[in-house]
Amino acid sequence: MTEFGAARAHMIESQLRPNKVMDGRVLGAFAEIRREFFVPEHLRAVAYIDADLPIGGGRYLMEPMVVARLLQAAMIERTDTILIIGAGTGYEAAVAAMLARSVIALEDNPELARRARAALVDHSIASVSVVEEPLSQGYRPRAPYDVILFCGTVVEVPSEIDSQLAEGGRLLATVKSASGIGRATLRTRTGGLIARRVLFDAATPPLPGFSPKPAFVF
Repeated sequence: MTEFGAARAHMIESQLRPNKVMDGRVLGAFAEIRREFFVPEHLRAVAYIDADLPIGGGRYLMEPMVVARLLQAAMIERTDTILIIGAGTGYEAAVAAMLARSVIALEDNPELARRARAALVDHSIASVSVVEEPLSQGYRPRAPYDVILFCGTVVEVPSEIDSQLAEGGRLLATVKSASGIGRATLRTRTGGLIARRVLFDAATPPLPGFSPKPAFVF
């Protein structure tokens, strides 16, 4: 086993399993994707630590445990279509591609999008489409989506993105509460209504562009 292969196995056994990630398909997906390909070269040696890693432009690759718990909560089916908001260098999209039929990786930073495409090619993953568009509007041309995943903390989920969730769909995001605590949240659409459930606390870095619009003051 290579050095990175050993680190990947250690990540699964010491970070994912002890934190309630028991879904065999999710664990298998993490075993397949080489996380070191999705971080800057100078961080490859620490690609598998249990921390958020900076990837440039004020953006971060989310901590593996947080990604795994969110994907497990999404209960992804092989026929699902997924939208990744703020895909960065594409790691979460690559893992999700192991579980679903197709993935739209939405990214507004051209350099991160370029790196995402390169890493996906290195993995021979053809089911992910990297789309360069503003994050806050989602990507309506391929809506509705069975699963929507935010790769970073937001203050609120825009109604425009909520509306792109399919009936029975699941939206996963870490939402910053009024107290300043980030809470990983599952939103589901049933009968046209959105229900919300807090899953766990998470100190995930913010995803730029999702602050609420300021109220008008006379």
